[in-house]
Amino acid sequence: MTERLDNKTALVTGGSRGIGRAIALELARLGAKVAINYRSASDDADKVVEELKALGTDAVALKGDVSNKDEARGLVHQVVEQWGRLDILINNAGITKDRTLKKLTDDDWEDVINTNLNSVYYTVSAAMPSMMENQFGRIVNISSFVGQAGNFGQSNYSASKGGVIAFTKSAAQELARHNITVNAIAPGFTLTEMLAKVPDEIQQKILDKIPMRRFGQPEEIARAVVFLAADGDYITGQQINVNGGVYM
Repeated sequence: MTERLDNKTALVTGGSRGIGRAIALELARLGAKVAINYRSASDDADKVVEELKALGTDAVALKGDVSNKDEARGLVHQVVEQWGRLDILINNAGITKDRTLKKLTDDDWEDVINTNLNSVYYTVSAAMPSMMENQFGRIVNISSFVGQAGNFGQSNYSASKGGVIAFTKSAAQELARHNITVNAIAPGFTLTEMLAKVPDEIQQKILDKIPMRRFGQPEEIARAVVFLAADGDYITGQQINVNGGVYM
């Protein structure tokens, strides 16, 4: 039986679609109050908030660019101001700008690192005071199997996601004494808008490399995240792979 999350508050960055939306819904089903963050898709965010409220919980959409340190930290501060505390932080927001190293630009590198990696530091550093005061926190960072195995044309993305895993391990060691766990989920290829943009012939080549011969569903990633948030009291500094066997 999964523990209920009644009276707990959560922030999900990049929560207006895909994996972030699925995570937000799973948290709400267990009773958590959920703030979802979006950068530009306000219509999508509003729809998710309606879905969350229909599950009987309080929910809000917060606009902000997590690659900007002030806006990223501001999201955390808004949650604490609205609900008095932040218990669960899910760092899900991420982008890709895929190019081979030969074609990669400085902007391609910096945009991905800022959004995928620096944002995790910004939000965690902002969430720490509230979590330490309450002697409770569950932080889950969404990495990727690409951060473990690398991938052709994704040096910026793999560096950012590998950095998330390394940050997770260090943060977990420092925050454990405050009853704050920090873990990472490393999804494989998952059926989201990001994957849908990949040409069909490339998708087939990807499927051929996955032992389970299918892509993951956002809900499968979300269930692993919520397990860590609700039941993972003695799990910290770990990475859980939800990838169909594409990397072992």
